[in-house]
Amino acid sequence: MDAIVLEGVSKHFNSVTAVSDLNLRVSEGALFGLLGPNGAGKTTTLRMILRVLIPDQGAVRIFGEPLSDRAQDLMGYLPEDRGLYPRMKVREILRFLAALKGVTEREADRRARQWLERLELADWAEKKIIDLSKGMQQKVQFIAAVLHRPRLLILDEPFTGLDPLNAQVIKDIMLEMRQQGTTLILSTHRMEQVEMMCDSICLIHQGRKVLDGELAAIKRSYGKNTLRIQYAGNGGFLDLPELIESTNHYGAVVEVKLRPGADPQEILKLAVQRGVRISRFELIEPPLNDIFIEKVSEADA
Repeated sequence: MDAIVLEGVSKHFNSVTAVSDLNLRVSEGALFGLLGPNGAGKTTTLRMILRVLIPDQGAVRIFGEPLSDRAQDLMGYLPEDRGLYPRMKVREILRFLAALKGVTEREADRRARQWLERLELADWAEKKIIDLSKGMQQKVQFIAAVLHRPRLLILDEPFTGLDPLNAQVIKDIMLEMRQQGTTLILSTHRMEQVEMMCDSICLIHQGRKVLDGELAAIKRSYGKNTLRIQYAGNGGFLDLPELIESTNHYGAVVEVKLRPGADPQEILKLAVQRGVRISRFELIEPPLNDIFIEKVSEADA
């Protein structure tokens, strides 16, 4: 079954078209990446799925049903902007938000206690939201999104404000939930997280879909046209416009996009001739970040 189906969905704000004729399917149990540059229409799309906004055209179905109060209770949402009442205490806000989803006070307290302990917030349960750090607030907001055990979890920039350790904890919980059958939608600008976690993606730009499908198949379709090179020495050996279409430098590591038909061994040969010490020389499929930039640039052309 599809967890989410969007058919011809559009949304306008006065003269601005935020989303235009969007068709989208997310399989139940998938971890799905919704991508796009700033202002692409991602948040508007998520809010239409959540019934915060109503589409001007088209239809949205959740687990085969039209949007309704019942369908909304099946969803959890972590917004990009923090939506917690700053003067409420942590336990109070979790109890309140759980009640909106039909969870009893006693059960909400039990679940909240477990989550607060897991995310190392138990000592902060009686503190006001305003007294917490940004990272702590983000963890509380994550707990609020999952406390009612949703079948569909929508996460808009879930790693915002988190240090690497806490980001890993949230990432592990997301993967655990997916293994248990929860459908997750991840909207983020962190391409490395999408690349490592998501089964399928949709890239939208200026309100329109420009790429959609299984992530592994999308990457395979580009072939192994990228060299990842780690080296010490003069990088002048990469000045080969007849072989190299573009380069992306990360200090001692560089990713090189080859021109069609280019032989990577020619690059390696020149590096050795110039005394460059190569510690990594790997032909790979293009990173998702490069595909993202290419598709957005094509759409703008």
